Amino acid sequence: MPPSTDRDAGGLFQKLSALSSTIISDALGRSGGMVHAIRPMYPGARCCGPAYTVKNAAKDNLMSHYALKHSRPGDVLVLDGSCGRHGSGWGELMSLAAKLKGLGGIVLDGTIRDIDQLPEIGFPVFARGVQAEGTVKSTPGEVERPVCCGGLTVLPGDVLIGDENGVVVVPRDRAETVLEAALSLQAKEEGIRSRLLEGETLYDILGLGSVFAANSR
Repeated sequence: MPPSTDRDAGGLFQKLSALSSTIISDALGRSGGMVHAIRPMYPGARCCGPAYTVKNAAKDNLMSHYALKHSRPGDVLVLDGSCGRHGSGWGELMSLAAKLKGLGGIVLDGTIRDIDQLPEIGFPVFARGVQAEGTVKSTPGEVERPVCCGGLTVLPGDVLIGDENGVVVVPRDRAETVLEAALSLQAKEEGIRSRLLEGETLYDILGLGSVFAANSR
């Protein structure tokens, strides 16, 4: 779900949300991808928007509730792993609340629960997995600070793009140039696809023979 239009006047998030996380990672120089364990919690889940970062205390999701109240429509909540290593810090009611507020999604370096309810709610959730045990709400943490999620450092305002291929983080100051590069790569791939359908091979289209020739000298 892309952010609301009042936060995306130039259509940047809207345009990025139409692209695959794979092409965006390629546009970043084949980088920016979170570890493969961070995955969508139901088929077809997609998210795109600016990061609202959250750091909870261990086995505590107090700051996630704070984020639900203070984040803005379109934000993607990005939670570090402190909570999820000791219990599920996200569930059905929080997903419903986030959906009703218009948030863009959540990326959690930990576990969730109530996974069976997510497809019906339709709120994009990306996490490491599922467990039944929950958390408490008693210890303040931090929001809008750098956090570690999925093996990457995420800063407030960085752009998160998630789909069934995984989650990619685009630094906020590179988002426009990455979009341009991704659109160029997408057009290039369309050309390759057409040549494949005409009978050429990827080996020849990509000029891979020259690699072997260079290494045989």
